[in-house]
Amino acid sequence: MVLSAPRPRLLRSICCLGSWARQLQRQSSGSVYSSIHGFSQEEIKEKLQAFPGGSIDLLKQDSGIAVLTINNPPRMNAFSGTMMVDLEEKVTQLENWTDGKGVIVQGAAQTFCSGSDLNAVRAMSNSQDGMKMCMFMQNTLTRLLRLPLISVALVEGKALGGGAELTTACDFRLMASGSVIQFVHKHMGLVPGWGGAARLVGIVGSRNALKLLGGAVKVDSELGVHVGLADGVLKVDQEAERAETGLQQAESWLSQYTKGPAPVIKAVKKVVLSGRELPLSEALRTEKDIFGTVWGGPANLQALASKSKHK
Repeated sequence: MVLSAPRPRLLRSICCLGSWARQLQRQSSGSVYSSIHGFSQEEIKEKLQAFPGGSIDLLKQDSGIAVLTINNPPRMNAFSGTMMVDLEEKVTQLENWTDGKGVIVQGAAQTFCSGSDLNAVRAMSNSQDGMKMCMFMQNTLTRLLRLPLISVALVEGKALGGGAELTTACDFRLMASGSVIQFVHKHMGLVPGWGGAARLVGIVGSRNALKLLGGAVKVDSELGVHVGLADGVLKVDQEAERAETGLQQAESWLSQYTKGPAPVIKAVKKVVLSGRELPLSEALRTEKDIFGTVWGGPANLQALASKSKHK
């Protein structure tokens, strides 16, 4: 029996299906770089561990909203090498948090983050180590953005350089009055390397991104709202007897988007993520698959039983 060659259309379908599967696999794994790119995560983690200081603190709350705190106040919450490793480990914990719905990223002592600790930067100033650190942080922040949780950066004080890039790895940004987001990379003879430029273009558009990066513009809360970098401004009431803290306001703001069962909130985040990152036809297939995980589920059946849709 002679087997005929596959038809061109069938070949294209097989190729497209393979491409779609690979894209979904990359999206679900979260990371951008792996061993096929010459990247060894364990190797760079070992090098980063040589530069201690500070911590990344994670608090998971019964509300389903976690608080991730960049904690290194003596250095304006700059990332030491161990903090970079710690952040990757905390992101892994959030990826595996079954009951999670949202996460707030903040800095300790009312300062967000001033980027990288210069001690680590100077020690790893050669091109090879710099590229490995870049790949490591791109992986981590991409995974943070791809979490099945709705995330918001609570910006108090200054978010500079890598700290500004960190804000773009969240779904939303809330700015306190007097806070500043500034991509200062140009002043250091650099461009963003943690994925901040690519994410910034998606948030504010290419023209505004070029202005913010090229001019190293100090973005206050008013400008942040104007260009779309900030999604809200925290209210400060000095006369109020029991004024809410920035964290309390952020939790209240985020809770409007995280009400409901965790599987539904996670599904919402996943369909938005696929719509943002995949071509339309592939995003539609992904949406169909995610829809299948909640159709007929407890929340869906309860809603049908109560006939709440048209009330």
